[in-house]
Amino acid sequence: MAGKFKFLGGAALAFPALLFAPVAMADDDAAERAEIQVLGHPDPEGLLPDQTAPKAVSAISSDFIVKQAPTLNAFQLVNLLPGANVSTTDPYGLSANSSLTLRGLGQDQIGVVMEGAPQNDIGYYVAYPSQFADAENVRQVTLSQGTADIDAPVVAAAGGLLSLTLDDPRPETGGLVNLSVGSYDERRIFARLDTGTIGATGLKAFVSYSNNRADNWRGAGFDKRQHVDAKLLREWGDGNRASIALSYNDASTSTYPSPTMAEWNASGRGFNFDKRYTAGNTNYWRLYRSPFRSLYFAAPLHLKLSDTLTFDSSAYLQFGHGNAPYGTQLATTGNYLGAEELAQPVALPGAVDGVATVLGNYTGKQRRVGDVSKFTLQAGAHRITAGVWFDYGTDRVTQSYTSIGADGRPVDEWGYQSKAIKTADGRLLAYENARTETVTKAFFLADSITLTPRLGVDIGFKGVSVLRNGRNYLPGPQSKIDADSFAALPRAAVHYQLDDRQQLFANIATSFRTPNEFSLYDSYYGGEVVSRGTTALKNEYSVSQELGYRYIGPSLSFSLTAFHYHFRNRQVATVIDSGGALVNSTINAGSQTSYGLDGEIDYRPAKGVSVYLSGEYLHARLNDDLAVGGDYLPTRGKHAVAAPTFQFGMGSTYDDGRLFGSTALKYVGRQYATFTNDESIKGYATLDLSIGVHLAGLIDAQRMDLRLNAINVTNPRVLSGVQTVTTNALDTVGRGGTVIAGAAPGYYVGSGRAFVATLSRAF
Repeated sequence: MAGKFKFLGGAALAFPALLFAPVAMADDDAAERAEIQVLGHPDPEGLLPDQTAPKAVSAISSDFIVKQAPTLNAFQLVNLLPGANVSTTDPYGLSANSSLTLRGLGQDQIGVVMEGAPQNDIGYYVAYPSQFADAENVRQVTLSQGTADIDAPVVAAAGGLLSLTLDDPRPETGGLVNLSVGSYDERRIFARLDTGTIGATGLKAFVSYSNNRADNWRGAGFDKRQHVDAKLLREWGDGNRASIALSYNDASTSTYPSPTMAEWNASGRGFNFDKRYTAGNTNYWRLYRSPFRSLYFAAPLHLKLSDTLTFDSSAYLQFGHGNAPYGTQLATTGNYLGAEELAQPVALPGAVDGVATVLGNYTGKQRRVGDVSKFTLQAGAHRITAGVWFDYGTDRVTQSYTSIGADGRPVDEWGYQSKAIKTADGRLLAYENARTETVTKAFFLADSITLTPRLGVDIGFKGVSVLRNGRNYLPGPQSKIDADSFAALPRAAVHYQLDDRQQLFANIATSFRTPNEFSLYDSYYGGEVVSRGTTALKNEYSVSQELGYRYIGPSLSFSLTAFHYHFRNRQVATVIDSGGALVNSTINAGSQTSYGLDGEIDYRPAKGVSVYLSGEYLHARLNDDLAVGGDYLPTRGKHAVAAPTFQFGMGSTYDDGRLFGSTALKYVGRQYATFTNDESIKGYATLDLSIGVHLAGLIDAQRMDLRLNAINVTNPRVLSGVQTVTTNALDTVGRGGTVIAGAAPGYYVGSGRAFVATLSRAF
């Protein structure tokens, strides 16, 4: 691997190109403290604007995004930023099988917002980047590696905050069309129309539509995605603005199978679902297609009430419905509904000898509404912010079963109850059947104090309450559940400007996370409770500190951040197979300590040229032995799971106004998949390249680009990440002398090489 990494590093420097030059977006509380002016060669992509935020933060802008493959999702786009470890199973970012970790913390620990509205699942905290806005409509993606903004409408954000800002509608009438073709029969069209300013109303809007389809790069199947984005904006007076943004996604995507280490060693990339259906086959690819529709509304508002007082509000409304199915078998007799044994046989079309292959559904239907409102007062040296957040959501989760035809096609891939298999007396036959209401209420108060022209101090407090009410519709001892949590989250930060180019900052922040909603409910198998729901699980709570230095020079900019975390009741999500049904689970890893360094450098030796480097060192260790059954696994001092010790990013960009290009190289070190560290995946490197030409002026003055993107060009055959962790892979003797049986983790298979050509035309 060392030889391969050396070769790839040379290749990255040899190609003209673009890298991920992260930016730091200035924190609202500190944006007015100082103005830094630098003369020299600006970044050709505008990726390193002046920063004064008293925390680690990086970003990518539309100038960078527009040169990447238009199919990439937000996780893939931030891959080179410090601390970001991205695992994807397909090169185009269409599949829901993807993962982002920051400083070793998983995507269910990373808050995600778009236009101020939360994108995380209300029950399980994960976000699905394939549903986000099309890349052509994104103005900026900001990544705060360790601290979410105090007014961010997120919980479970110890890993940081990923924030997407949509492009504003253009003041002139116009549009954009992108046409893309690529490997694996990739075909994509994107079209956007801007109304320009509409008469005397001051309103302006855009609406866009995209249609994307690609065959699976490995195994049978294909992905398809239709997407609509729109935004209506009104600006008036001295900085007042109100907007409504909409994002609709309709997709049916493949679930790539995740091998165990034994399966990977035996089959490699050949570990796939079956292309053709045979009677009794539960491994047929059509049984693992995930349809999903989502609709997001966001309505950010900014009002300047006086010279010293402003009001901001971010209201949002969301709907989502989808299915994550799998193949399984049912018998006509011997079934249970929760704890109730079914006396009458279940009618199963296509059953042979009383057994039928069926589609196991994992359906979710979510509705969510909320708002964050705040007042900001400038009073002398103080900038005081006070606000509240309210969020109400419902999550209807069902694991039911649907018949399939003789050709293996499901009768209904969406898992609708009206078409699902029923008991003899007409009830829904389900392994899981619950509805959960989640109410989140928070208040926050912050003061940004300018002590001197160079020194500023921020202090803040946020109180968050999470209330869950639910009902388990399965017959058994459990019916209704109630869980209530409250967390006090203080924070403080210091920013000092050494001179016009150098800054120091330090901060301390807190975060918490309630257990996932599935932990509240009983799980049944064979009429017995195999996992008892509880409201007594402890919340995860973390304290983090950062100490950083920034330099903004005429041709060289860099930053270095040291960080430290301490966790109580560290929660790690995974998925287990219980009797043929997939069950979400959470492992309480006890206490954990992490510390390390993040760094990034952007060098601009000439106009239109930049070279970017990023890196992270991470020391993440478990502080406790892990309780399993009546014994303890020897895990004290072990590496945290999915937390590579080293990561490096390297890239370059070139743009002379006619030709442009980029390289992006990422190396990720070894990752452990179990708490006992008895199984891991090796480090690996990936390399993306792009080359293009600006055609404006050759035909007419309108913007027109032709580019070719090579994704994962070296095509390494690697496991790219840990999808399901386990306590131990091998049978292990516990501290008390008992043998604790091992269970195999599952892994993401790194995507294959792909090429995509895009013709972009503005009008």
